[in-house]
Amino acid sequence: MGSFFVICDVGATAEVSVLRRGPAGFEVLATLTDPDAGGSAIDDALTAMLVPAATGTTGEQAERWGLTASVQAGKHALAHHPAVTVPLPGGPAAVLNAALLDQAARPALDRVAELTVEAIAAAEVDRAGVAGIFCAGGVSHMPLLEKTLSEATGITPIVAADPHLAAVRGAADVGAVAVSGDAVAQEPTAVPPLRRAVAIAVPGFASLALVAQFLLTPEWRGGILGVIPATAILNWGELAMAAVFALIACLGAGTVIAAAIAARNPTDHIPPGVQTGTGILAAASMGSAIAGMYAVVGSLYIETAVGPFLRWALLPIAPIIAVASVMALIAARQWRTPRGGWSQLLSFPTSSVLTAAAGMLCIQYSLTADRWPNMILFIDITGRLGGLLLGAGTIMAVVRQPLLRLILGAPMAVITAALVSPRASGILGVIYAIAVAVWWIRQLWTRILRPHPRPIP
Repeated sequence: MGSFFVICDVGATAEVSVLRRGPAGFEVLATLTDPDAGGSAIDDALTAMLVPAATGTTGEQAERWGLTASVQAGKHALAHHPAVTVPLPGGPAAVLNAALLDQAARPALDRVAELTVEAIAAAEVDRAGVAGIFCAGGVSHMPLLEKTLSEATGITPIVAADPHLAAVRGAADVGAVAVSGDAVAQEPTAVPPLRRAVAIAVPGFASLALVAQFLLTPEWRGGILGVIPATAILNWGELAMAAVFALIACLGAGTVIAAAIAARNPTDHIPPGVQTGTGILAAASMGSAIAGMYAVVGSLYIETAVGPFLRWALLPIAPIIAVASVMALIAARQWRTPRGGWSQLLSFPTSSVLTAAAGMLCIQYSLTADRWPNMILFIDITGRLGGLLLGAGTIMAVVRQPLLRLILGAPMAVITAALVSPRASGILGVIYAIAVAVWWIRQLWTRILRPHPRPIP
């Protein structure tokens, strides 16, 4: 699903098409044809090599037809014999072998290779991202065609079974569907496995844990009883991370639900891509609503102005919502479908969520715990450990390779551990929110807009 491939139909003429497999079937992105790059051109070149005087002028046309038929029969016989004898009108027979056939076919097959490269460029597809080249037509059994295409594209072509019948069988299948009146079957989107539901629940529970600690552990300073109210010192970074985790959980859940509906209702008139795009938008709206609810509830519970709560809950998730909206548009218009489906694409790394959430919980504990003399060292160590965990979780969200995670995670963890303080708690939450936004932007770029090429077998 979502992969690109090329069909080279080289029969009497040559036709090259670039296709993409989408949720509704196969989409033709580009098609180029050349009547002088197929079997007819090879027959003419081979005939001219065997009988240069056979020009096809008036009076020689009947002889030329017979000569062409003999040449065609000899060309086809070379598929099973190293050399064949071709009878020539008005002269001795000629011996036709593979070397002579390759010499005659080289210009036409070079043109087929040029058409293939031009078709891939016309489809605006990276040549390295082509999943395969499939050859059909009577000429596709020639080894020279495989060699020419491999040299021009760097991809080893695959010859269809019974290549001279492939187009006929395809047309028969399409005709059978049209006669029966059945719609073209759409491949249902696979229902995500249960473990993905567990991955969705992790950021959801992490969000609830962070917002609960945020509301239950404010530090009150100043104030005179009955005269001047005390001021609450809050960990705004914890609120920002709670909003980010709530949005991640909603996006994952919305995509899974949309994929499940599309898979279990394949006969609906609504395409699966539209259902997925609608699910992504609905999930983004739900995540924004939950973040706003956190802000309003926090303002009422702490009894202070709602403005700071809204800023710290909504602004960190704004870039993620923007990227999710672009993904929803792409899914609804069916421009691209990532390999593995949308539910797999939007599955945020659970390891990053667990590590970062544990880190922020430890940081908030170290900032608000009662500092008894015998507990000061333990509280300080817990805070630095929380900073280390938050830094490691940030790198896990941005970097995939384990070795690179280790190389970049160590200095990042040291930096975030050093930043642990009441004034820098908001900065730590924003750092992680930026890392999550970078993860989403990378998913959009590498999996949809410019997908990595699939390894060629």
